[in-house]
Amino acid sequence: MVVPVIRVEAEPFDVAAESRRITQGRTDIGAIVAFTGLCRSEGGSLAALELEHYPGMAEEELERVAREALARWPLEGVTIIHRHGRIAPGEDIVLVVTASAHRRAAFESADFLMDYLKTRAPFWKKEHPVLGGPGGWVAAKSEDDQAADRW
Repeated sequence: MVVPVIRVEAEPFDVAAESRRITQGRTDIGAIVAFTGLCRSEGGSLAALELEHYPGMAEEELERVAREALARWPLEGVTIIHRHGRIAPGEDIVLVVTASAHRRAAFESADFLMDYLKTRAPFWKKEHPVLGGPGGWVAAKSEDDQAADRW
């Protein structure tokens, strides 16, 4: 039985180390897909994003969707790491790693997981502009909802 790795943390993560961890000692994995979401500068106007979450609830939801991916695709490993706190442009925000015997399952499940994270994961983003001021909370985007609806 595959046990997903779920972490919500403030510190940066190591993408290569997470990919090595998921395949360590395994010869049945033929494909790994690793997606890393980064904080954008929004054309130089963004100083940072501040990500908030409800501890416990966020991990529980990520675990639930990871198990849904495991039920839908023949996966050999799933890792979801989501950061919280203040994140500067260029820094990592989220990592999804999926592993399978074949590439299609790894690609599709990673895409599914990211669509979920963009639309339903219990995280809230507040923008901190370069020029100061109050910033604002990032609103949901209809195109993200449309992408998630295909699943």
